[in-house]
Amino acid sequence: MVEKASLDQSDPRTLPLCAPESRPYLLAAAILASSLGFIDGSIVAIALPAMRMSLGASLVEAQWISNAYMLTLSALILVGGAAGDRLGLARVFGGGIALFVLASMACAFAPTASFLISARAVQGLGAAFMVPGSLALISRAYPKEERGKAIGTWAAAAAVTSALGPIIGGVALTVGGPDVWRWIFAVNLPLGLLALYFLFIKIEQDPSQPERGIDIPGGVSAVLGLGLIAWALSGAEHGEAVSKASLYLGLAGVGVLFVFLRIEARSPHPMMPLSLFHNSGFTVANVASFGIYFAFSAILMYLPMVVIGGWGESEITTSAAYAPLSVFIALLSGFSGRLAGRIGPASLLVGGSLVLAAGYAALALVIPTQNFWGAVMPAMCLQGIGMGLVVAPLSTAVMGSVAPHATGTASGINNAVIRMSSLIAVAAMGSVVAIGYGAADGPATFGEIMQDPGHAAASNAAFIKVAWAACVICLTSAVITAIGGRTAARG
Repeated sequence: MVEKASLDQSDPRTLPLCAPESRPYLLAAAILASSLGFIDGSIVAIALPAMRMSLGASLVEAQWISNAYMLTLSALILVGGAAGDRLGLARVFGGGIALFVLASMACAFAPTASFLISARAVQGLGAAFMVPGSLALISRAYPKEERGKAIGTWAAAAAVTSALGPIIGGVALTVGGPDVWRWIFAVNLPLGLLALYFLFIKIEQDPSQPERGIDIPGGVSAVLGLGLIAWALSGAEHGEAVSKASLYLGLAGVGVLFVFLRIEARSPHPMMPLSLFHNSGFTVANVASFGIYFAFSAILMYLPMVVIGGWGESEITTSAAYAPLSVFIALLSGFSGRLAGRIGPASLLVGGSLVLAAGYAALALVIPTQNFWGAVMPAMCLQGIGMGLVVAPLSTAVMGSVAPHATGTASGINNAVIRMSSLIAVAAMGSVVAIGYGAADGPATFGEIMQDPGHAAASNAAFIKVAWAACVICLTSAVITAIGGRTAARG
């Protein structure tokens, strides 16, 4: 019998979703749904050179194969969380999974790059309603005394998925040839169907809260503003400077984002309550998050393009670059989280940002050697250590800077900020590598698969600019965190 005796029946948020014996099935559904997002996110970067070859995609189109997904996900993830509260958590979570799976099948059968980009945007829309529901589903299904263990299981499964995803994808692409990338999307069908089966056979009730609002104007303006800015930043191709049209698009995007801020200031149900940013600790934590994940995303997006496209390394070899990140994040996050609880997160964020800066500087210096195992991998280990030092303290800084009743909203905003940083990084650094490749007299385009010494040299020169930019951004994040930490302490 479902445990109802001690629950406040007047508050739908306290109603259990399922019987106690059904909780493991909902946990499995949450893990499977999270795996869909993690696998797609980590494998697509490695598969992009193969996608370009298969579909004849340009560099800008390759950027948008990634960015179309990140745009709708980052702009609408907070709307997705609010929709779950209003319409029913399981309904919205399940609907997100279904849309994600359908869009994944469209990606798998995409005949052109443009079609794939459109399908990826729909996939991001599904993820925006799926991703917030994973953790919320566990929190709603499990009582407080069991919740920590369940969340730990979910987090461990996510870490394993993040580590194994690129490796499995790299093996498949290396063995199966360029068109195997389509199976990366097709595998979402059985995983998604299994998650939906576990979800809907075990849900006993899915209470809604009709009084909760959904900030649709905010979501629409966020998609439009971020989309215009990302399109403007990714406007360079074949070594050309960003055009006046791109500049105007960027200015229009900034204008739309100002409209977004005005909407959020006046909305009765804002997706991003601006009052939280009155707290300097919250603001600094999100600025640091943006900078750290901007650099991280830029490297992970463009390193496979230079290693596979320029050097001719296999996808399985390139996927090994992701292993130190997963290993060190898993090994160090518990330690850094506990230490942040004792001494505060600021020192760890500063130290971790400096380690990341050192890793990116090392990468910039060793790229001309084209020595993957002896030079690139040690630099990636430094980046893994740096991320292991900052991931947990960033969450501590965000959660510790707001009132307990606002932690869910604060976490959602930080999640959205991190994803927005990835969107902007891919767009902005795309123009950097395009211009850098052209300045080095490259014979093709950056990221294109070609066995040519001139192509490799130009690809190296272009990527070095990205690595130094990542280094400077992490140094800036360290300075901002150090100054902001002292300001918050005095306050």
